Amino acid sequence: MMTRRALLAAALPPAKLNEAVKPLTDAVAAGELRAAVLRVTQGDGVYEKAFGAATPASPFLIASITKPMTAAAVMTLVEAGKLDLDARAADRLLGLDPRITLRQMLTHTSGLPDMLPENIDLRKRNAPLREWANLSMKTPLLFAPGEKVSYQSMGILLAATMAELVSSQSMPKLLEQRIYGPLGMKDTFLGLGRYRIEDTVQNQTEFADPVGEKSWDWNSQYWRTLAAPWGGAHSTAADITKLLRYFMKPGPGPLKPETAKLMVTAQNAQYGLGWRLTPGQFGHGGSTGTMCWAHPGKDVTFVLLTSLPARVSQKTILDPVSKAVQAALLG
Repeated sequence: MMTRRALLAAALPPAKLNEAVKPLTDAVAAGELRAAVLRVTQGDGVYEKAFGAATPASPFLIASITKPMTAAAVMTLVEAGKLDLDARAADRLLGLDPRITLRQMLTHTSGLPDMLPENIDLRKRNAPLREWANLSMKTPLLFAPGEKVSYQSMGILLAATMAELVSSQSMPKLLEQRIYGPLGMKDTFLGLGRYRIEDTVQNQTEFADPVGEKSWDWNSQYWRTLAAPWGGAHSTAADITKLLRYFMKPGPGPLKPETAKLMVTAQNAQYGLGWRLTPGQFGHGGSTGTMCWAHPGKDVTFVLLTSLPARVSQKTILDPVSKAVQAALLG
């Protein structure tokens, strides 16, 4: 009887499989990449491989793959009638531009910036998350809400802030109870959770943008425990696969099937609610060097977690591996 891993390996021509993992093996051999995990599923088949210092179960700081997780927790409160996608967010967040809605925050059309002008100063001072939120409510908009699409982490932060206000729970607790628990994502936490920093894969911060000091870079106690709802989750390739498969085929879970489907339905040319969309696929990437996507039509999921920041690994590792897997499985 074939193992789950053999099922997918048998479906992949050896040359295609070698092409998919070659950028990873080459980068490790050259000393450019310290750690990575690739996990691909198709139907019941699973292919999983760790590279460098990682094991298949290694937890990574997943950066912006956190965004659709946060959006999912927010949507549980929309379902409960505690939040309204199209009501004025300023009714909950006093001082925010009254034109902004929760939907715009989750679809990158709010006009809020990706990062605040005070970004570096906040990190250097190890500022609490509430200070980030307070400044986000007052920061000048880049454009009128709804006018265009512009990627914005601060919109996700304020959506999370609204969720905390109406639920009287922290976002880490909301995610644990409403998303991670129901989906069996036992190794995923917003913030460090049960992990020690040394239990997690360390980012190659010398390639980060911006390159930070050890008191506030991606490997610091400050950043790993900040629990930034736009990018502060730790997770494994297996747990992210569970998230993708749930949204690919919504069934019993944290959201009503119609809500889960709405989240992966185009709200504009680039995004659903929290998820980034491309033809036939939904997914997200992260600046720490992470990428995930699902193709419902082909029943395929892809997760690649690396230690090498995306500003370097996007062109040399993330995109080439993703494209090779797409060529092999999506035809």
